[in-house]
Amino acid sequence: MLRRGFEEKTGETLGRAAMAQRVDWCAALVSGMSAELLNSRWNTRDVGVLASGVDAQGHKLPSHAWMALRRLNWRAMAPQGVRVNDRIVRMAQEQAGRQLRSAGWRAGLTAGVLATWPADPAKRTTKEWDEVRDAAPGGRYLPSSVITSRTRQISAFTHEHGRLPGDLFELETAPRAARLLLLSACDAQQATIERHETDADRALLRLQLPTRPDPQSYRDWTWVACPITLPPTIPASAVLHLPTLRVRLGQVRVDLAYSHPVPKTARSGHRVALGVDWGLNTLLTAGATRLHNDGTITALGVGCMFRAAGVLAKQHRLRRESEHLQAKADHYRRLTGEDTSHTLAAKLRVLNGELRRVSDRRSNLNAALAWAAARWAVDQAITTSATVIYIEDLRSMEARTMGRTMNTRLSHQVRGKIREHMRHLAAEVGIPVVTVPARNTSKHCPQCLVPLRHRKAPDRPATPGWKWAMCPACGWQGDRDQGAWRRIAARGLTHQAETVTDRATGAMAIHTIVDTLETRAVVTPSNDKAGPDRSKTGSTRRQATRPAPRRRRAPSPATPSGPAGKRPEGHAHTDRPGLPRAAHRNQGVTTISTLTPGHRPRGAALGAGFHWHAHATPPRWGPLCGPVPGGARG
Repeated sequence: MLRRGFEEKTGETLGRAAMAQRVDWCAALVSGMSAELLNSRWNTRDVGVLASGVDAQGHKLPSHAWMALRRLNWRAMAPQGVRVNDRIVRMAQEQAGRQLRSAGWRAGLTAGVLATWPADPAKRTTKEWDEVRDAAPGGRYLPSSVITSRTRQISAFTHEHGRLPGDLFELETAPRAARLLLLSACDAQQATIERHETDADRALLRLQLPTRPDPQSYRDWTWVACPITLPPTIPASAVLHLPTLRVRLGQVRVDLAYSHPVPKTARSGHRVALGVDWGLNTLLTAGATRLHNDGTITALGVGCMFRAAGVLAKQHRLRRESEHLQAKADHYRRLTGEDTSHTLAAKLRVLNGELRRVSDRRSNLNAALAWAAARWAVDQAITTSATVIYIEDLRSMEARTMGRTMNTRLSHQVRGKIREHMRHLAAEVGIPVVTVPARNTSKHCPQCLVPLRHRKAPDRPATPGWKWAMCPACGWQGDRDQGAWRRIAARGLTHQAETVTDRATGAMAIHTIVDTLETRAVVTPSNDKAGPDRSKTGSTRRQATRPAPRRRRAPSPATPSGPAGKRPEGHAHTDRPGLPRAAHRNQGVTTISTLTPGHRPRGAALGAGFHWHAHATPPRWGPLCGPVPGGARG
């Protein structure tokens, strides 16, 4: 964040508001020029030329967007009467070029979906799925949710206009140009950044900013020096790059990029891997496995879980509040229409402001949760000395046919952010993050690949559920998430040779499952014993009989020898009806008894004793023989 700046020529100090104003003036100029360029080139021909990667002479276009646009002679013009330098034009061309290049992939996907439009857009057949994947760019490994979303967008256009769109540029309007400054497209004549000579936690950003919203000459541009305090996450040896500036809520935000050397990641040759499984209530479940020289795989420990129930509960509460505010604001908007003098217009503005605040809180909460989960997963890999992290690929999972509540919870997961942060944090320590197919990871046994049977957990027999899994073949049982991370890690270790790297993003993934390799993706039970060998090696010694029976046969003494009021030993009278017992012997103290066949509680319907859910041992009723010290009676 830029808190202040200094005019280099006059020495004038610029406060936070003045810095935000001047940066916003410059960003408005860049945004206007970029929007004009986008609107003029938003068509199939120009986007296709840029996406081809070659110019009219057949030469390869530069990787920088602003250089590619200049090679194609696509200019960004400043407003009439406004004087800007060439570096401001570069930022406008860089922003427009990035958006036009991203539109090229969307245009190819839209063309592929339109060319293979299904008979029923709501449900494609297997043949239609194969056709659309062959027609779309990179469609063979494209998540089905991306194709489905584009299909729904085209269906909405068809429902509104009664026909299919011709291409992407009829389906979508030109994107909006954001108000920001991409200083990475500039050189030292517009902006520079360097560390402090003695203090590695400080840096100085110098850039030219206008003194008025419509600079008429170069005299209206002045150099401003802005001190920056670097966060502790940036190493002292890192190389700083020119940042991106944006104004938000009257403050200048600085997106600072830096680079530093990190260990090189490897696609194969791993022996210890960390498997990570996604969950709903348990966000992440992870554990490590080891690949031995003979090809067997064993688990290193029992794994661990990242539980964020409190954060997820708050997230759902904010979501419900946001939905309520949005519904109320839509109702007010329908009532007011375009009338700004309506009596509800002021309330509508208040609702919109509150809705923005709730949305910001949700965004911040999701960002914090994603970063904490990614940091936890990478720490687990470092602790177990794992050289690779395998995580299941759930990009194709769609939230539908599971009920309104479950669909909403699945749709608001932050899996994409967690995976992105995990790749960033793991790259700093040289650990690659590889996605593997999620098929049957929770369904099959990790030790024999036989389909599991799901039932109630043994420690919670009175609570219905399906998280506990049991193998009918080998007898393995445990939490289904614990079995899933074993399957994920074993699948990744056996399919190391099938790992591919995306050239554009550098992300590693295993796209296909080989049957011969999958048969070896089993976790062998460990034979290590926790204690000494207690197996029988000889005949059993003859034990003497007990001198007295286990149960007292003599009656209790007349006067208790212990504290007054203690209940004497013995059984309750047989003529007294028994009190209700627990439904199961392992029932917890906070569990409500579940009526099962053969269990008909009498007396209190939910339990007996000093607590609603605590079942006490039946006491012995009847007076004690003789007086009790202190006046207490049994």
